Amino acid sequence: MDSRELRSCFGRFATGVTVVTYSAEGERYGITVNSFTSVSLDPPLLLVSIDRRAKACGKLEGKPFAVNILAADQRDLAMHFAGRTQDGLDVKWEEGEVASRLGGVLAWIECLPWKSYDGGDHVLYLGEIKNFHYRDGDPLIFYGGKFTSQPLLIEGSA
Repeated sequence: MDSRELRSCFGRFATGVTVVTYSAEGERYGITVNSFTSVSLDPPLLLVSIDRRAKACGKLEGKPFAVNILAADQRDLAMHFAGRTQDGLDVKWEEGEVASRLGGVLAWIECLPWKSYDGGDHVLYLGEIKNFHYRDGDPLIFYGGKFTSQPLLIEGSA
């Protein structure tokens, strides 16, 4: 199976864009993630999928974390935490009840580690939701390998 073609197929599913934040060795870290989903309301659980090659993968194991859902105007934050440092970007950190998180995001969800699972070339991290907050606004969207904040026009729809 051609992995590039499979990735292109997966890219036809529009997702929101998140930054997963956590602390390790006394420092704050984050990684841009679009593979995020709700899992359960009782108990309240969510899942993030992290590539095994990412530095964050090993550091996140067993640590509290926050999922920060980005707003349409936060593309620079997404790029920054995807490893493309944005010169002059002022990252606003906040200390939460269980994890460091980003200020000014569309929503944040703080989690304690629940379980992690082998997901092939990724690790699936489940978090138990301990605290959350959201506001109105437009989301940053990832589709077809690109960030957008525009509603998606599907051919043939009007």
